[in-house]
Amino acid sequence: MFISDCLGVNAAGRLTIGGQDTLTLAEAYGTPLYVMDETAVRNSCRRFKGSIGEFYGGRGLVAYAGKAFLCKEMCRIAADEGMGIDVASSGELMTALSVDFPAEKIIFHGNNKTAADLAYALQNSVGYIVVDNIHELELLEQLAASMGKRQNIMIRVTPGVSTDAHLLVRIGGTDSKFGFGLETGKAFDAVKYALGMKNVRVAGIHCHIGSQIFDVEPFELAARVMLGLIARVKNELGYEMEILNLGGGFAIKYIPEHNPVEYERYMKRVSAAVKDECQKLGINTPFIVIEPGRSIVASAWITLYRVGGVKEIPGVRTYVSVDGGLTDNPRYSLYKSVYDMTIANRAAQPKIQSVTVAGRCCETDLLGENVPLQEVRVGDTIAVLATGAYNYSMASHYNRLPKPAVVMIGTNGQPRVIVCRETYEDILRQDV
Repeated sequence: MFISDCLGVNAAGRLTIGGQDTLTLAEAYGTPLYVMDETAVRNSCRRFKGSIGEFYGGRGLVAYAGKAFLCKEMCRIAADEGMGIDVASSGELMTALSVDFPAEKIIFHGNNKTAADLAYALQNSVGYIVVDNIHELELLEQLAASMGKRQNIMIRVTPGVSTDAHLLVRIGGTDSKFGFGLETGKAFDAVKYALGMKNVRVAGIHCHIGSQIFDVEPFELAARVMLGLIARVKNELGYEMEILNLGGGFAIKYIPEHNPVEYERYMKRVSAAVKDECQKLGINTPFIVIEPGRSIVASAWITLYRVGGVKEIPGVRTYVSVDGGLTDNPRYSLYKSVYDMTIANRAAQPKIQSVTVAGRCCETDLLGENVPLQEVRVGDTIAVLATGAYNYSMASHYNRLPKPAVVMIGTNGQPRVIVCRETYEDILRQDV
């Protein structure tokens, strides 16, 4: 009935998540409200880890992509599940370190890391720094030398692989702000240059071809061309890199029509391509790293809103106004990202209306158009499904609106706050 297994309908006809009545949650914690099911998150972590064990013989690491959603509790869960974490800023790194996340399992990304970022990573002995450009490589070498360290790095490569992802999240092609181009020869040159340095060690290469990708073929192609670079470095420079980081980008089901590839099917096909290509090229099968984010948290979440107004414009559309909007979910405004929605207090009833769900900001602030819903009334609670990725993490204070709380339904079935709701005083705190 629903796109996420953690959702259901109780005897009162209300939407549940992790077995908890969403109306009860909205009344207890207020709206807008993010609600996350811990069991669903852990199950996704275990599926990815299990597939590494099955298809790569355990020679690999699942590093949770923190940019999708990060807080202390999410870091604790990742650590508890034996995962790594991919961070993209000193703030994300500090969050992981604040709960004693194993530094050796942290991978630090970013296309414009500052000297302060690099120094902070070095001081805390992060496992790997993904080097994005020559200036960063030289700066890292200087900083590591000054601190008496030798840092493991991966060279970020743009493999020139096209995907079906939205234009704004296609980042694996030649025209990308990230990394060194494979087709231009810059990636090989960067590896060669880094191999001549004393204070960095080239452990491997990294790529990420985009987000919300429904096809397996681009991942297979990316793996093959990246292995080609490993083989070229071995053959021409006599050095065999041991790590291949294939990034993330796995699609999830946002609406019933979506049909994403099962994680296990993806891993089976890509692992077969890796093994086949390694055999053809005469290289060892590298240690494989993947970086899922959206596919771990998105489907485990919903966002609850209260309906404050219903405006019908005959022959045009019906606007349904809610007490959140682009400040807590900017993805429709950015990408026209679609979501499945339901009236939480009448979730068992058929969807008989097509409406435009509008946010409260002084802006063309929409959460969806032509959205099928049950008959909507003022005071209803709307649940937007699969909102775990890039909602809280991209939230803003536009119109000086506080960010919602995040409530987690624990494995014991009980709710707990893992991120507190902001207050207006929180917003004023930085003013002088």
